[in-house]
Amino acid sequence: MRNTRALAAAGAAVAVLGLAAPAATAGGDHNQPSNIVALPSVIARGGQMTVTVDGCPQGGTMTSDAFRTTHLTPVKGANETSKGTATIKEDARPGSYDITVNCSGRRLTRPAAFTVIGGVRGGVGGSSSSGATPTDIAIGGGLVVAAVAGGGLFWLRRRAERRI
Repeated sequence: MRNTRALAAAGAAVAVLGLAAPAATAGGDHNQPSNIVALPSVIARGGQMTVTVDGCPQGGTMTSDAFRTTHLTPVKGANETSKGTATIKEDARPGSYDITVNCSGRRLTRPAAFTVIGGVRGGVGGSSSSGATPTDIAIGGGLVVAAVAGGGLFWLRRRAERRI
């Protein structure tokens, strides 16, 4: 009875390990891109993003609607990994973007790999307008008139209370 349980447990372990092991290819092909990582994953227009691709030992290219085609170069010391740096276009619309890599003729696309956010205009206080609008001036003027009128009424009431 103990031998049967031991054999059943060993058989189950072999089956689990056999299914979990990666499938071997006859040609030993290691040029299959398997993982695309974009850092930072949220970036402003004009920013630089680093993309790392596993399973791409000889380099390749990466493309997206948010940046121009960029080369991937092999990373020394890393096993079958390549990386590249892409600059996000200034006119890229905010939203999620895909990245497609091409390594030795093999393609892999990662949907929604990164998100572009609207950038600020540095040097002008982060503002995207160029000064006060007529609406801003009207609101500010109305607040000043209301403050003067309220202050005048308060002053007149205080004078009237002293006379009583």
